[in-house]
Amino acid sequence: MNIYDHLKQDHDTQRDLCEQIKHTRGDSEKRNELWRALRIELEAHASAEEQAFYANLMQAPEGTDETRHAVEEHQKMTEMIEVLDNLDMDAEIWMKKFEKLAHRVIHHVDEEEAEFFPKAKKIFSIDEALAMGEAFEDRKPAEVRKQKAA
Repeated sequence: MNIYDHLKQDHDTQRDLCEQIKHTRGDSEKRNELWRALRIELEAHASAEEQAFYANLMQAPEGTDETRHAVEEHQKMTEMIEVLDNLDMDAEIWMKKFEKLAHRVIHHVDEEEAEFFPKAKKIFSIDEALAMGEAFEDRKPAEVRKQKAA
């Protein structure tokens, strides 16, 4: 599978988890379970994506600005995740902050798919996209394990 398909698959998972969390209430078992899954998914995805995709995109002059922007967005999402982790899920502010994170996640994945992927497809060959997909596939499980252990 090429890098774009791997990333799109993860993006769909992220969209789905965000939507499911919006329909939970309070410090419920379901909200905790979904939040943990989303947190692990976002952090593992970002790390694997930065290593398998962005590292290559950064090497192309026409990909530098997008890469810097995307990595900055990943960092902001990580900061938002840390804030949410330290808030009481029963507090009204938790859902308000979560909705801001969800908005940022959706904006980020939509932007990648609409802007970054088409640009990257002009930079990388099909074989390069497949190689990056393999690198992502190899890296992501290690990142998931790392996040679960944290």
